[in-house]
Amino acid sequence: MLTAQRRDLLLERLRRDGRLVAREIAGELGVTEDMIRRDLRELASAGLVQRVYGGALPVSPAVADYAARTSVAPGGKRHVAASAAALVTPGSVVALDGGTTALAVVDALPRDLRATIVTHSPTIAVALAGHPDIDVEIIGGRLFRHSMVASGATALEAVSRLRVDLFLLGVTGVHAEAGLTTGDRDEAALKRAIAARAGDTYVLASSEKIGAASAFEVLPLAAVSGVVTDADDGPAMAALAAAGVQLIRA
Repeated sequence: MLTAQRRDLLLERLRRDGRLVAREIAGELGVTEDMIRRDLRELASAGLVQRVYGGALPVSPAVADYAARTSVAPGGKRHVAASAAALVTPGSVVALDGGTTALAVVDALPRDLRATIVTHSPTIAVALAGHPDIDVEIIGGRLFRHSMVASGATALEAVSRLRVDLFLLGVTGVHAEAGLTTGDRDEAALKRAIAARAGDTYVLASSEKIGAASAFEVLPLAAVSGVVTDADDGPAMAALAAAGVQLIRA
């Protein structure tokens, strides 16, 4: 089998099974495990898979830049946002992550809602200005343009003094084995710090994020209260349910 044919086969198996185990596929194809690992490195370099220990997982399309993500699954994000907005109770203090799904949450919040929302996203803060009864608190820091959020030491220091009832967390991947992941190390650290200061954390996960993974772990699945998703039933959703994840269907 030619190298290109073998790599096409690996991608097809990944689409079918949701994961690749290098040792298993090497045995099936009668090639060395090192050869499969080399294939996976090349596919990962091309942005086609996410390498993990022993194999690979589907790469998340949500690692694209902010402008590109606005056109990814807008309908699904609206459904997820509507269900997530229902978790926000009057009088509560809520941390709202950055990103396109979080922006849809703002649109889904009742215009007469009285609450306090803390965010490290200037985009979210500006959108919340249209809700006259919501007090908006902004966490500052270095602007991470990919996601249009504040990051770095200044933001982490501000978060260390934070206390919120609810955190609506955005990630790029939700996978039963890899957990909750995103594409930037500093952004993952800030998300983790906010979750540590929240009474409950719920994940905003439109269907393209389910069963996918990115490079940096945010949290293990057991650390969150639930995952809000519009994903249909399938192997990835079944694996999350088997792992004990509370799935809130949007």
